[in-house]
Amino acid sequence: MKRCEWVKQDEPLYVEYHDKEWGIPVHDDQHLFEMLCLEGAQAGLSWWTILQKREGYRAAFDQFDASKIILYTEDKLQELRQDSRIVRNKLKIASVVTNAQAFLRIQEQYGSFSQYIWGFVDHQPIINEWSSIADVPVTTEISERMSKQLKKDGFKFVGSTICYSFMQATGMVNDHVVDCICRDEEVADES
Repeated sequence: MKRCEWVKQDEPLYVEYHDKEWGIPVHDDQHLFEMLCLEGAQAGLSWWTILQKREGYRAAFDQFDASKIILYTEDKLQELRQDSRIVRNKLKIASVVTNAQAFLRIQEQYGSFSQYIWGFVDHQPIINEWSSIADVPVTTEISERMSKQLKKDGFKFVGSTICYSFMQATGMVNDHVVDCICRDEEVADES
């Protein structure tokens, strides 16, 4: 079975992520928040590193419950900086709290984070037709616009590349190459 070239075929966790998550539209606010934070944690690292630590992140950050995260004290942040289950970068850890605050403001303003974030793609997934993973961009005009707006709205670790990865991960854009086994399933789901 052919999959996108970036998948570590010998790693079941990676295969499952590719086959059952990547490129599939997500509208659940808490999951969208989790993915935005995890993509930010990935900055300068590989997604594989973060994927292997995802369960640790969920445990460390209260399942990405923003209403709990905004209450974190300096003691809690210090504890997180010592937690080997996550990437122990002080700025990345602090950004989760900052992002939780911004996330809750967006929910209040728009009714849901999903409503806000999916607005960047007119509430419809962008389905690309790439022949090879080499054709897939790392940023787009939309990810640039999203990055600028997220920063303006108070989010951290949301550069254009991170935003595009987030869009791929949450199905806002489908970048499965045309001969990937997941391609037909996901395109069919959208019709």
